[in-house]
Amino acid sequence: MTATLLRSKQEAAPVVRPRRDIPLIVAVIVLAVFVLAAVFAPLLTPIDPTASDFSRTYRPMEPGAILGTDSSGRDIFSRLLYGARVSLVAPAVIVLVAGVLGTLIGIVSAVAGGVVDRVLSRLLDIGFAFPGMLLAILAVAMFGAGLAPVVIALAIAYVPYIGRIVRNVAVGEMVLPYIDALLSVGQSRWRIAVFHVLPAVLPTAMAQMTVSYGYAMVDLAAMSFLGMGVQPPTADWGLMVSEGQSGVMQGYWEESVVACAAIVVSVCAVSLIGDRLADRVGKVKEIRI
Repeated sequence: MTATLLRSKQEAAPVVRPRRDIPLIVAVIVLAVFVLAAVFAPLLTPIDPTASDFSRTYRPMEPGAILGTDSSGRDIFSRLLYGARVSLVAPAVIVLVAGVLGTLIGIVSAVAGGVVDRVLSRLLDIGFAFPGMLLAILAVAMFGAGLAPVVIALAIAYVPYIGRIVRNVAVGEMVLPYIDALLSVGQSRWRIAVFHVLPAVLPTAMAQMTVSYGYAMVDLAAMSFLGMGVQPPTADWGLMVSEGQSGVMQGYWEESVVACAAIVVSVCAVSLIGDRLADRVGKVKEIRI
């Protein structure tokens, strides 16, 4: 009788479905739209983003130019779409290089321990003393303005942020009982690092890389805005904000405002996705512990 009542109560209990994360869904859709626009830019606009026509400078929004033209007569909509390629791909290169180096340094530091751990930890601490923008400016001063020096400098600057977090997670993984069990059966520490520690720290590294992607976008746009990153006539969102400043004073706001809005929206979307990934990784760790 009691079992029947319990079963009936369980059957009558409403099924609680997980709530959809609407902001996350919106962020993913927004980021997907930017990526697709960058990929299919030649199909969406046949106009060359670098082609100047000084007879059509500062044209207003019209059917032939959805967002008008800039001070050189270049189509703003075309430059916005093609600029997404640089503004989205270059930060991805930065966080990818920083993620690989940071993960490698963090795992080696945690697995080796001792003197190696202390030396690598101090190197990561020293890296925190040099902001990404400072390293990028130094790189430009040494090698000249351009995208490559800025990307390399920013990638180096982001290594400590990923390396420190990966190292802490790897250290926590190395003290778990299954590591001692694997060592007791004769497996080497480096084999354990590759096949067990690395898979354990990858979710955390990926979450940190996603968060860092947004910061890399801002830093790269700032360098282009200052004239030390992407160089004209290449289309880039940060460069568009800078080039559109002169037009804003004359009432032609489209170039600067649209490019700035694209940067803000994409950075917010990526940051939200990164925060959600970090939260989920944290919850998985709590359950595992």
